[in-house]
Amino acid sequence: MPFVLQVFGAVAIVGYLSFKNGQRAVNELVLNLESQVGKQIDQHLENYLSSTRKLNELNATAISSGLINPNDLDGLGRFFWKQAKLYNVGYILFGSTNGKYVDVGRPLTYPVELITERIDPSEFGNQNLHIYEPDAQGNRGRLLDKDSGYPFQKESWYTEVMQTGKPLWSSVYTWQSEAANPLAISISSPVYDKNKKIIGAIAVEQRLGQISSFLRDLDISDSGQVFILERNGLLVASSGTEPLSRLVNQKPQRLKAINSPNSIVQGVSIQLQQRLNNFGSITTAQELQLDLQGERYYVRVTPWRDPYGLDWLVVVSLPEREFMAQIDANTRTTVWLCLAALGVASLLGIFTSQWITRPISRLNRASQAMASGNLDQTVEESGIQEINALANSFNYMSGQLRESFTALASSNEELEDRVEDRTTELKNALTELQRTQAQMLQSEKMSSLGQLVAGIAHEINNPVNFIYGNLGYAQKYIRDLLGFLQLYQQHDPHPVPEVKTAAEAIDLEFLQADLPKILSSMQVGTDRIRQIVLSLRNFSRMDEAEIKRVNIHEGIDSTLLILQHRLKAHSHRPEIEVIKNYGDLPLVECYAGQLNQVFMNILVNAIDALEELPEINNPSQIEISTVVVDEKWIQIAIADNGPGIHKDVQARIFNPFFTTKPVGKGTGMGMSISYQIITERHRGKLECLSYPGEGTQFVIHIPSQLS
Repeated sequence: MPFVLQVFGAVAIVGYLSFKNGQRAVNELVLNLESQVGKQIDQHLENYLSSTRKLNELNATAISSGLINPNDLDGLGRFFWKQAKLYNVGYILFGSTNGKYVDVGRPLTYPVELITERIDPSEFGNQNLHIYEPDAQGNRGRLLDKDSGYPFQKESWYTEVMQTGKPLWSSVYTWQSEAANPLAISISSPVYDKNKKIIGAIAVEQRLGQISSFLRDLDISDSGQVFILERNGLLVASSGTEPLSRLVNQKPQRLKAINSPNSIVQGVSIQLQQRLNNFGSITTAQELQLDLQGERYYVRVTPWRDPYGLDWLVVVSLPEREFMAQIDANTRTTVWLCLAALGVASLLGIFTSQWITRPISRLNRASQAMASGNLDQTVEESGIQEINALANSFNYMSGQLRESFTALASSNEELEDRVEDRTTELKNALTELQRTQAQMLQSEKMSSLGQLVAGIAHEINNPVNFIYGNLGYAQKYIRDLLGFLQLYQQHDPHPVPEVKTAAEAIDLEFLQADLPKILSSMQVGTDRIRQIVLSLRNFSRMDEAEIKRVNIHEGIDSTLLILQHRLKAHSHRPEIEVIKNYGDLPLVECYAGQLNQVFMNILVNAIDALEELPEINNPSQIEISTVVVDEKWIQIAIADNGPGIHKDVQARIFNPFFTTKPVGKGTGMGMSISYQIITERHRGKLECLSYPGEGTQFVIHIPSQLS
């Protein structure tokens, strides 16, 4: 068998090296092919777009040099018509600063080869666009249509050159919804008169469908794709037959490459965006290998720019399988040869190994029996000297093992009992330690919160008491001053002009009416602040450890105040309504701070449950009810109309470290500590009543006196 494995390994290594060398050759071939295709595309784009640039420069020079009168729209129309006959362009356009406009182009909406469009306020007295069919000499012939106007002054080909004063390309746009490929681009230039004053802009529109036709004619691969896109990800051209835009409200809208109906263009674009973060970061040619639809693709991304503002990316994608077909065939041949060699070697190995394997099999069976616990095993000798020595050693080892296992059996039972007892003790100690640690951490947090709230309440209380104590005097002084002023006005109804002017400037009549209202509002505001400070001081009892007689309602209200920010409406849910059904409770002997901690834990869980609900018509509510059960007991119930709790969760809700919240949001100790505070510290009872879809209610029973 070792010989067979060696033969198989050698053949496999040869096949692997052959495959890797072939793959390396394919990589070099694909890189060269992609480079050549990139050069062809670069040359075609330069030739195709440079002719459009030169035509536009020629027209701008002709007007600026005075060869053509920019105010003679008929002459411009004939000039553009002759050029449209010679050059395969979309439209040739000119717009002047005095509102005149003329173009010649190839439409789809009229059954004619060329049309002439013009706006001439001096002739028509308005900005209406008149559309004509040129005659055989390029003069405007019959009127085809007339609409309310074409605001050429707002088009990018006009506005951008008027701002920059230099030639540039416009952004790619859609020129007509009826076109199979409605993408187009315009090169525009400013036009100057002999005094170097700008008088308008001239442009030539080039339709980009011809670029897609060129890409489809490239003979590089049956299933590869070549496409061009802008830095913002919008498609410019593609070798596929799928559309590069879609109709939205009867208007063509350009598609991004990642949304292309062509699955290869879409998949390559998505992976390029993931690999390179964004298309704007590509400054040099990138060679990549991508896995797409279960196949490997070679992808080359090359930036293409020109001096007039174009900044595109040319993407060439080729599938590996079209170049690896012969290599795969050679690999299959190698595999078959390897299997044939393995078969021959296996037959030879079987024939020569039978004599050796029989005594080894007997030894193996005896070893397996010993491993299963049957130590009473011996092996007979065979005709092979080495096997006999191994059999003798095995028989000796078998006897020694029997003796050893007999001695170990008794000591193992004793050791297992001791380990089991110790493990149980350690588990119990660890559980108690974790519980104590979590309780200490929670108590420390609530104590720190109580100290912080008490400090804030103390700091706010001093200035508020000062303001509140002086507001009464201020109101009295203001009333006296206003009364004195009214008495003065009664005895001197016609003051001197300076006093009258000053009274009008400060709107004295409004001031007399509004000042008492302002003082009254300040009085209401300071009362509200004092109420908030009182609630904060009540909540600061959380760090107190002594038994006190307290108003339970004050503890609940102070807890609600702390949680007010979570009860307010948010973007993902409406405001949570709190309904208070307070009974006439006596002062209760309790650990006030720890009882506030229980209220905090239950209310926080209720808010978390309500935030998990989807947006529905029913409002989110928390209802708090208090009632005297009898002369010794009171009851506090906190209910929500959230999603409820399943029975299996209810059975574990008071267990330490049990939580249904995601990692990092809950420790699983809140309800466990609350249960301990109610049952152990207050000798009361805490129950959870819930049904899925009907909300949850926590009911607290505590005695009114602990002593």
